Amino acid sequence: MKVDHHSSKGFVQSKTFLAMIYSGAIIILLLSIVMGVSLGQVDIPFSESFRILVHKMFGIGELENGSSVNIIWSIRFPRVLMALLVGAALALCGAIMQATVQNPLADPYILGISSGATLGATFAVLIGFGAGTIFSQFGLAFGAFAGALLASVFVLTFSSIGGKMTSVKLVLMGMVINALFSAFSNFIIYIANNAEGIRTITFWSMGSLASARWSEIPLLTIIVLIGIIYFLIQSRNLNTMLLGDEAAVTLGINLSTYRRIYMTITAILTGITVASVGMVGFVGLIIPHLIRSIVGSDHRKLLPAAILFGSIFLIWADIFARIILPSVELPIGVVTAMIGAPMFMYMLIKKGYGFGGN
Repeated sequence: MKVDHHSSKGFVQSKTFLAMIYSGAIIILLLSIVMGVSLGQVDIPFSESFRILVHKMFGIGELENGSSVNIIWSIRFPRVLMALLVGAALALCGAIMQATVQNPLADPYILGISSGATLGATFAVLIGFGAGTIFSQFGLAFGAFAGALLASVFVLTFSSIGGKMTSVKLVLMGMVINALFSAFSNFIIYIANNAEGIRTITFWSMGSLASARWSEIPLLTIIVLIGIIYFLIQSRNLNTMLLGDEAAVTLGINLSTYRRIYMTITAILTGITVASVGMVGFVGLIIPHLIRSIVGSDHRKLLPAAILFGSIFLIWADIFARIILPSVELPIGVVTAMIGAPMFMYMLIKKGYGFGGN
């Protein structure tokens, strides 16, 4: 797929406007964090939530011990941070994968990562690692992560057989692995005699932030930050990928090598997020596509904006999941699909799907 360079610039050309977009996104993100800890089955005033967060993080002011402090700091704030990290990671992976396979309709799941994670989680829950093993306490997360990596290895290996790895071979092999792993997942579910396990897998496959805990935040933060920093310094290579393999050869860049590296890192990022919160779709598909139509295809501009808006999107999706129905929490994957699918349909009809959004 060739890139229309005229349309790939987006409508934001001024550095001042770009700075305003970044600044506005950061302000919206901070406000979204406070709203995320304020809204839920029990609403807490915005000012009180802000005061609790400031006191807990910076030691400023004094607080009286109460239920609001426990609700915000022990339950909601880890959940909001998890949404922030997962949203940033999925949006980043989506942008990277769309450049890597030169297809603006790609997302982190095009390589079959989602089906691999589902197979791993299904195996862990319904077959199990066995009580007393080192994996017994976090079998589902480990299974999902291992399955995602296994699917990525299969795609990268088989798409290299018989010649040079290309974007078309990557996409086609991703479809094959997705179908194969989904079939194995369904087979395990069909033969398993574990009603509770099946319910667990069903709920996990729709995504949820309800199990977010402080103990899970540090590792996820470190991995996501490393991924973000790495890809932010890869903007030149990512921009070259949009030009195609022939142009890259003339510039002395081996795209096949970089594809392997980028796909491996996105698999790790996606695998760790999927293992943390389950299946959450459309973030990696919608956010980069939407941001690209605003700031253009230059990854120096695209990646920071996609990371910020991916976090904002998932925080608000989680808020809606908590408040849209009284006394019931929807799986966040259902909410992202309800928001993302119509939005993506609109963008396809209105703008098409070129890399510049035209």
